[in-house]
Amino acid sequence: MDIDTAVIAHRGASGYLPEHTREAKMLAYGQGADFLEQDVVATRDGQLVVLHDIHLDEVTNVAERFGDRRRPDGHHYVIDFDLAELRTLEIVERRQPGSSRRARDGRFADDAVAFRIVTLDEEIRLIRELNRTTGRDVGLYPEIKRPDWHHRHGFDLAGALLAALDTYGYAAPDQRVFVQCFDSAELRRCREELGTRLRLVQLTENADVLTTETLGRIAQYADVVAPHYSQLVTRLHGHPAAAPLVEQIRARGLGLHTYTLRRDDPAVGGSGFERLLEVLYTVAGLDGIFCDHPDVAVRVRARLRGGDEAP
Repeated sequence: MDIDTAVIAHRGASGYLPEHTREAKMLAYGQGADFLEQDVVATRDGQLVVLHDIHLDEVTNVAERFGDRRRPDGHHYVIDFDLAELRTLEIVERRQPGSSRRARDGRFADDAVAFRIVTLDEEIRLIRELNRTTGRDVGLYPEIKRPDWHHRHGFDLAGALLAALDTYGYAAPDQRVFVQCFDSAELRRCREELGTRLRLVQLTENADVLTTETLGRIAQYADVVAPHYSQLVTRLHGHPAAAPLVEQIRARGLGLHTYTLRRDDPAVGGSGFERLLEVLYTVAGLDGIFCDHPDVAVRVRARLRGGDEAP
């Protein structure tokens, strides 16, 4: 079966190791992921680091080290710390908001193992060198996190990210880079004001209604749209079928990626995870899938293709 869906390691192999750590990215690389995701936020001294949130509380020990640096809302924000200070923190498996309990039971549990915050520069260099030594061509998939919030704090995150990519020679649309964002105005700015030629991905919320008019506007500046997978598959005569949205997206000439597939998602459950992957691969015909367990996504894709798929 001809399946061209790319496996995008969501925050690395985050189903197995704490998200966005160097170790999680190396494991995802070894598991055969086609792209590694980098969520990007800025520090007080203008450095770009790879973290999912603009605050540190749910994935680091910041409260133990800098308890007096929290804002009135109770959060410790990345942009309130210099990179040297962030280097002293340890990353842990994600916690539930305001709790010491892990967000997902069964994930990495030994907090005595030290993981550190990684800069965007370090991650790009790691991936490029792994590509050189292995002969593979694993791509980058950075996200511009909360650009409006960064603008309010005097920092142009999109501009800094694109400049960093350009420094490493990532500037052409045929390179193995996708730049993603939920903020449509900022993505349009990337294309029209900042002039990037890289492929841009419009992320959409699960509750967003994607009409043909909305998709037409997205197609003016973006190359790919990425809705939640629940919007892409329906049932027809008792069997899974592509939702009308899939055809509407294709009609606008847009690529189609989706997020986020997790083996430990209660809504999916156990063996249902691989079946869901099969449906998304075969019925929706996606160009890319974000997955916390990239090894499983690679294995299911290989099985559907009818052969082995060693990284």
